[in-house]
Amino acid sequence: MTRLVVESKSDWTKKKIEDAIHTETDLLRKAVRRIQSKLQDFENKYGKFDRDSLYGKVDDMELIEWEGELETLKRLQANLKSLEEITFEYK
Repeated sequence: MTRLVVESKSDWTKKKIEDAIHTETDLLRKAVRRIQSKLQDFENKYGKFDRDSLYGKVDDMELIEWEGELETLKRLQANLKSLEEITFEYK
């Protein structure tokens, strides 16, 4: 868990900081959903990702793209989790 302490006399500033983090989490959620949809399309076409069984049967560029999407999804989910764990404390 991450605790974010904001010291400001300005309620506007406090709200803007919190809104910015919420906006970023919304963007990350949308990106995660897009990638999950893309990965679902791959799985519908080829089945579950298994590089060894798909090697030679699937275009190499599609495999590379699939792997890239999986890696990107992991990173986005980690970033999203990090932001979602933030609790705000105002002073």
